[in-house]
Amino acid sequence: MSMSDPISDLLTRIRNAIQIDRDSVRIPFSKLKLNMLEVFKKEGFIRNYEVVAEGNKRDILVYIKYADNGVSVINTLKRVSKPGCRNYRHSEEIKPVLNGLGIYIVTTNKGVLSDRECREQKVGGEVLCEVW
Repeated sequence: MSMSDPISDLLTRIRNAIQIDRDSVRIPFSKLKLNMLEVFKKEGFIRNYEVVAEGNKRDILVYIKYADNGVSVINTLKRVSKPGCRNYRHSEEIKPVLNGLGIYIVTTNKGVLSDRECREQKVGGEVLCEVW
């Protein structure tokens, strides 16, 4: 199966898993997704993730985080930069999401960072998605 937008696929799989209250979701492996999930984890939006291999096929198993009341910590996952319309921003242009309650995930020349890290390190890049 060829995929035109693996990042949208990642977000959609997580969104779908949350809708049916799944504890975890499998996602086809890619380095970019792994780096994005590291930011998700650091910012507290997922419990954890691990790379699982079956033969020569690798997947990432993502453990979704729910609050004590059973509601997912992730409320909204939105793709910002799309393959047909890339969205690049300088560090000064990357404003906090919902007064800091949410994050942008940005791919920079220093790796995949949250919007806060971008402002701290004064680097911009392609805004992949918004999470809150």
